[in-house]
Amino acid sequence: MATLIAPSNHSPVEDAESIRKAVKGWGADGKAIISILGHRNATQRTQIREAYHNLFQEDLIKRLESELSGDFERAMYRWIWEPAEREALLANLALKSADKNYQVIVEISCVLSPEELFVVRRAYHNRYKRSLEEDVAANTTGHLGRLLVGLVSSFRYGGSEINAKLAESEADALHEAIKNKNKGNGEIIRILTTRSKTQLVATFNRYRDDHGIAITKKLSDEGSDEFHKAANLAISCINDHKKYYEKVLRNAMESVGTDEEALTRVIVTRAEKDLKEIKEVYYKRNNVHLEHAVAKETSGDYKKFLLTLMGKED
Repeated sequence: MATLIAPSNHSPVEDAESIRKAVKGWGADGKAIISILGHRNATQRTQIREAYHNLFQEDLIKRLESELSGDFERAMYRWIWEPAEREALLANLALKSADKNYQVIVEISCVLSPEELFVVRRAYHNRYKRSLEEDVAANTTGHLGRLLVGLVSSFRYGGSEINAKLAESEADALHEAIKNKNKGNGEIIRILTTRSKTQLVATFNRYRDDHGIAITKKLSDEGSDEFHKAANLAISCINDHKKYYEKVLRNAMESVGTDEEALTRVIVTRAEKDLKEIKEVYYKRNNVHLEHAVAKETSGDYKKFLLTLMGKED
């Protein structure tokens, strides 16, 4: 369930005019901007952008970029785009970053539905005039590159049917592949990039039942190179993405100096989807409400904006 609280009777023109007042003059009124955009869904935000452009012959996104700053500006910049545009932007930023943040590529590939991923790939192509697969391939090599290209280009079957015999045989195949180190990476890539999510979950469960250990734990024990880490991330995202996102949030706030990029990414991308359930998982795991943890690690308009998206006014 979403945490975003969006009104059904908003006026894009009135919202655009109110935002215009908030960004005119000396310094932007962050509170006013949050009170509007922090309560509008993707369709409504697009309507506001269009109304703002029609009224003032100005790009709202560029205006906000120039008026806001720091973590608040970055969070608002990610929020105001339509979801597919935002995912394309996040993928490109990840590939251009100095450390090549493959985690974001895996998230987009393995958490989104087949249809959502297809729309993101189209948005990426429209924005950057290159395919997402092309850019992933250009920034990766070897087995890691093959895995990531396979994940972003996959169009998985989205049904709920499970082949129990296939789950058994591929659980054994994964076990042998992991034992054989790099020699088995091709088999890991084949299975992770071609099967439906429901089939893969059945395979992961069968792996645990037959071999007495979670496949993610076995992968971690057998290798810590980039390929094994990416495969582990993919399995975690496919198996239970809410638990995966809880861990991302926990790590973001437990690190020396908060990882604002990761914190923003999860809250902004999940606020209209399932952030409520992720908050529940976080509380069960940490015995602390996510809002309290976020409030402790952030400040100013950035803090107010994240809390608003989480359904809690500061």
